[in-house]
Amino acid sequence: MAAPADLSKLRIDRAAPPEPVRSALRRNLLLFGAALVVVAVTFAALRSRSVPVVQVATASVGGGTTGSAAAGATSVTANGYVVARTKASVSAKTAGRLAYLGVSEGSYVHRGDVIARLDNADFEASVAQAQANIATADASVIEATSDRDQSLRDANRIKEIRTRNPNLMSQQDLETATSRAAQAEARYNAAVARKRSAEAALRLAQASNENTIIRAPFTGTVLRKDAEVGEVVAPSVGGGLTRGAVVTMADLSTLEVEVDVNEAYIARIASGRQARITLDAYPDTTFRGNVRQVVPTADRQRATVQVKVAIDDHDPRILPEMGAKVDFLEPAQPAASGGGPAKQSVRVPAAAVKAEGNTSVVWLVRDGKLTKRPVTTGPVSGGFLEIRSGLNGGEQLMTGGVEKPEEGMKVKTQ
Repeated sequence: MAAPADLSKLRIDRAAPPEPVRSALRRNLLLFGAALVVVAVTFAALRSRSVPVVQVATASVGGGTTGSAAAGATSVTANGYVVARTKASVSAKTAGRLAYLGVSEGSYVHRGDVIARLDNADFEASVAQAQANIATADASVIEATSDRDQSLRDANRIKEIRTRNPNLMSQQDLETATSRAAQAEARYNAAVARKRSAEAALRLAQASNENTIIRAPFTGTVLRKDAEVGEVVAPSVGGGLTRGAVVTMADLSTLEVEVDVNEAYIARIASGRQARITLDAYPDTTFRGNVRQVVPTADRQRATVQVKVAIDDHDPRILPEMGAKVDFLEPAQPAASGGGPAKQSVRVPAAAVKAEGNTSVVWLVRDGKLTKRPVTTGPVSGGFLEIRSGLNGGEQLMTGGVEKPEEGMKVKTQ
């Protein structure tokens, strides 16, 4: 039987751990604390990101619809583009190769100034030939005139001699001289007619040569070069390398804005109505304008009517084809006797209104939370909707940022 183990030598060392062990312990504690900090920061960042950021717009109050309206209040808004009332694509009256182009984009030209010139060597030769034909016709007229005068004198002399003494000149001699005078008169008339024909041919040659010179039809600015020297141009494009217009020019003093207004609002717009114009290129600057014309026809496809707005504030920054927004201003009108307070119309961006079945709703942003509210809307005009009921104006509305909003959802505004 084996002897029992001697446990007397087993001891627990309660002395302090050695220095390497203490260093390792401190290092592990520091790493653990750093990991906790990283986890906490990450959690906070993820939690902050979980709150979506939304775009908001403020419901604006427009002009009054009954009673008295405040002057300068917006009644209708529409989008369009800046165009020049006087604009033309200048082309040659005849086909030919462009030999000279004296303008570029931005060149200011006066009416009648030479813009370009076609190769006209053949037309100049036609002019020289027509001038030579006139010289030949002049010589023929001089010769015919002399022959006519001489034949007329001979006929008169024979007639006078026969009148005095019929025996000296026979009747046949008189008739022959008279016939020669008539023939000479006919040759003279033919020579004069040939001269007139030569003069007409000269005018035609000169006109054809003048058609090779392209002149400015009105005073304005060149917007675009449509052809270069060496290209073949023609009054109408026939395909291939043939160009139609040489330059496109416009009178920038006739700039205006053309907008399409929803036909439901066209009754609020009349000629002479004041407007406020904002260009997409300069959203912080507005320009004064007035309604020049309401085009007397509607677009049945888009249910809109085109309105042309003249620009009162001429500015070199305004260029053709710029996008523009036009706010048609409500004129000041005296309140009707005994009438109630003016009813203000509320306008919101169309993106703020959502459709839920047959109901239109907007999402209000209040204290960082979303609140749904049903509204009654009118037609779209210039990207804005008129709110007929449901809003008072001044509310902050969500226009984007959340695809599926929910009641009470926390959001951040941008």
